[in-house]
Amino acid sequence: MDLIFLLLILLFSVVVHEVSHGFVAEHLGDPTARLAGRLTLNPIKHLDPFGSVILPLLLSLVPGGVVFGWAKPVPYNPMNLKNPERSGALIAVAGPLSNISLALVFAAFLKIIDFVYLPSALVLNLGELFSKIVLINIALAVFNLVPLPPLDGSKVLFALLPKSAARFKFALERSGMFLLLLFIFFGFKLLVPVIVGIYHLLT
Repeated sequence: MDLIFLLLILLFSVVVHEVSHGFVAEHLGDPTARLAGRLTLNPIKHLDPFGSVILPLLLSLVPGGVVFGWAKPVPYNPMNLKNPERSGALIAVAGPLSNISLALVFAAFLKIIDFVYLPSALVLNLGELFSKIVLINIALAVFNLVPLPPLDGSKVLFALLPKSAARFKFALERSGMFLLLLFIFFGFKLLVPVIVGIYHLLT
């Protein structure tokens, strides 16, 4: 049951993450996500077989591991944007910001249930649920800000790089998925202190 709840929380969180990308793109003048039917909270529209199902299940089997994943990226057309690199960075950062917003909201709920009279069993269950939502959304935000393609952090990095770094950008995009998989299985532990630190700060 714990695993099912974790996967449901993760699925909800990555859907909000991806829809946020689409809404910002729409606001900046690109209707691609809306026309593709991706401005919806229906999880079926956003499921990625590896990032939404296989990877979370694999990580759930690792003792002490953090369960996380991703959904299919919401498409956008840079040709519809006035400043493709800057707008691309804004679209990218909207995802992690949506997860931080969810974490803040449910961290506030954690504080509220301390001051509201509820049966102790309900407080414990709600506290555990809200804590998991906060932790998973912090993990999603921090992980997605890692500057490796296809994560959101790479879009922010590319917007900050000078045009003279085009070859570096191309090389990173070409090998991004390989580097990302290496990071997931061997480097994610570097993010754990950051995630736990933000979690304790919020809760």
